[in-house]
Amino acid sequence: MRISAFAKSLVAGVAAGSAAAVAATQDGTLVTGEVVTIVLAVLGAWGITYAVPNKPSSPSIGPVT
Repeated sequence: MRISAFAKSLVAGVAAGSAAAVAATQDGTLVTGEVVTIVLAVLGAWGITYAVPNKPSSPSIGPVT
């Protein structure tokens, strides 16, 4: 199954953003610095994950002995 770079980066951005949001709202308030952290986590995950290529699949040649 081949996953596109866009789908891979979208999932990574959602995961990073939700993790940062959960950590930021532990005290019940959301301040500007925490919003900036959430946005940077999403953008960083999108950019890094989109830029790194998927590992090419190797041909199946049987068991290695």
